[in-house]
Amino acid sequence: MPLLVRGGTIQTAEQSFRADLLCDAGRIAAIGPDLEAPTGAEVVDAGGLLVMPGGIDPHTHMEMPFMGEVSADDFFSGTAAALAGGTTSIIDFAIPEPGGSLLSAWDAWSERARKAACDYGFHVAVTHWSEAVAREMQVLATERGVNSFKHFMAYKGALMVDDGVLLRSVGHALSLGALCNVHAENGEAVAHLQRTLLAEGVTGPKGHPLSRPAQVEGEAAGRIIAIADLLHAPVYIVHVSTEQATRAIAEARARGQRVFGEVLAQHLVIDDSVYDHPDFAFAAAHVMSPPFRPKHHQDALWAGLASGQLQTTATDHCAFCARQKLNGRDDFTLIPNGTAGIEDRMSVLWHHGVRTGRLTAAEFVAVTSTNTARIFNIHPRKGSISVGADADLVLWDPEGTRTISVRTHHQNVDFNVFEGMEVTGIARSTIQRGRLAWHDNELRAERGAGEYVPRAVFSPICFPRTAAGRA
Repeated sequence: MPLLVRGGTIQTAEQSFRADLLCDAGRIAAIGPDLEAPTGAEVVDAGGLLVMPGGIDPHTHMEMPFMGEVSADDFFSGTAAALAGGTTSIIDFAIPEPGGSLLSAWDAWSERARKAACDYGFHVAVTHWSEAVAREMQVLATERGVNSFKHFMAYKGALMVDDGVLLRSVGHALSLGALCNVHAENGEAVAHLQRTLLAEGVTGPKGHPLSRPAQVEGEAAGRIIAIADLLHAPVYIVHVSTEQATRAIAEARARGQRVFGEVLAQHLVIDDSVYDHPDFAFAAAHVMSPPFRPKHHQDALWAGLASGQLQTTATDHCAFCARQKLNGRDDFTLIPNGTAGIEDRMSVLWHHGVRTGRLTAAEFVAVTSTNTARIFNIHPRKGSISVGADADLVLWDPEGTRTISVRTHHQNVDFNVFEGMEVTGIARSTIQRGRLAWHDNELRAERGAGEYVPRAVFSPICFPRTAAGRA
């Protein structure tokens, strides 16, 4: 059934203008003033609202097996919560078994994602290297719609890869026209600090940030940037949380390197004081990697977003309940790493970004949707308001308010790191492929309504530095 959005102000990453918008067959069919409603069309009044591209979260972990547990949100509950907050697409991570097949991982995650309520794609992790891995990367890039591969420089003994794997994988991805994502923390340093702290009797959640200080992220970010520079390859650094990593990215971009940086909504507004809380459950609920940082790092992250040196915002949504976090009651290294946030990212960014003047409305659209679509090659199908694009939209009330709470959120987890935060800027309606999935505080998400979005490789994805940027 066609859906007509009437009387709103369309806000994109480039412009703002008054117009009606007609959705039909899952796509945007027409944009213009005073559009006539087709027979039988549903009409939504967007008066006083901004009509924006639906949010895209480029970093989620739905029903992910990790540290002896499985994250609490599955692909239905997690994507339903996303829709309630104005996010209409996610890119999740398919992670192989130790030494296992990348194709098998893609198959396993594809099966789990069949229940998704919004559209989705996958980054596929490279956790070891062999000729078989190289062949499977090619199959994924050419036949399965994967144009990004994830690498962990942390989690020694589990997911971590060394520089040799990075050199081979980043170089091979470049030849395929794919982009490499990197979790930049020095895993050797983290493991050393963990052992030292435990030997000193530091077993509680406070040990988590102490074992992952800002230097371990700054060093790893600089190292992967150097490796990418050596190979003339682009690189995307996930969940940037420190001034050091932000500066490394900005300096590389100034030299002409193609480096992208992603920021989590959580890191922008929460600091490391949460680990000083006397209640284990509260402190453990905030254990994620990278950890929350001293407050001064937030200024660098906001400046990075405002200046364009950091391009995307995400959540690293990987929810674990209190019962699961108790696994690390006597050893902080056993606390499952992860927090939730997919439902609240957009409101947190609007309230603390746009309302404070740190971001314009256009920049908000860019960092919550359009930049991700461009970087991962699904623009203008996603992240745009244009005829022929997917009808993934959020009708945004810039003056609407709500109080974030575990009592009212739709995420399948018993804690919210933004608990009690009053935010201005909320999704009044979320339209997923031309269908109202969230409207007037009613969640209408449908199990299995989401579709896999294949992402074409870049041809070629070679970004030579300018003459001025050469060493």
